[in-house]
Amino acid sequence: MQHTNSLRWFDNHCHLESEVRPGQEQLAASELLADARGAGVVGFVDVAVDLKSSRRCLAVARAEPDVWATVGVHPHSATEGFGGIEDLARSELSSGALVAIGECGLDYHYDHSPREVQRAVFEEHIGLATALDLPLVIHTREAWEDTFAILESLGVPRRVVFHCFTGGPAEAERAVAMGALLSISGIVTFGSAGELRDAVRCAPLDHLMVETDTPYLAPVPHRGRPNRPALVAAVGERVAEVKDLTVAEVSAGTVATTERFYGVRARRQPGHPQSQP
Repeated sequence: MQHTNSLRWFDNHCHLESEVRPGQEQLAASELLADARGAGVVGFVDVAVDLKSSRRCLAVARAEPDVWATVGVHPHSATEGFGGIEDLARSELSSGALVAIGECGLDYHYDHSPREVQRAVFEEHIGLATALDLPLVIHTREAWEDTFAILESLGVPRRVVFHCFTGGPAEAERAVAMGALLSISGIVTFGSAGELRDAVRCAPLDHLMVETDTPYLAPVPHRGRPNRPALVAAVGERVAEVKDLTVAEVSAGTVATTERFYGVRARRQPGHPQSQP
């Protein structure tokens, strides 16, 4: 197997400054980035979960030429409303830092926000992504039917990704049929994730991206510790194994797909940041 440090990876979904569980130590964004660059990670999308984090992600992206940002409201925070997100997105359109709307969607596992509120706020994100022609980053958990129904009712934006995809082959096929991408996280390495691996096996490589969801969902054998973007290679390696491809094929394919999806250009060589054209 080719040594992963000689390959390029793009972590298309991380939260560089999210809080971790009490008692766990989380590196600062600058330390996480330096660590990951040394492991061959050439691009990062820092994903927002509310208005405050949207501003923070944009600030990191402005300071780091290989980092890009999203703005949006996670379904857990849907009761905070959509206020301010559209104005912020429109003000950042020409900055080069903003590349997507989200993460947004439906989470019926925790129901931290009432479902009707989640649905209403999700619909506002869809409308904004369509209006601005920006990618839409979707979080869906135990809410596949409502998620698909809302997208089909309002019209699917031109670029959509199901982040931290946890569905099976049926959900993967339905997502791919509507033109969406699947972003695969460290869950693919978990022993219990057989259905997810079946979905990865049947999905076309050009519809897959890889992510860490830092600081959550560290891949095996790093479970129990905060995740970090440097571990995205472990996700790519498992995807390669599942799909019976070389790690180099998955590395090159997922970087190319991520660049195309977000409209950015990652660093050409590890250690040498390069901004988008």
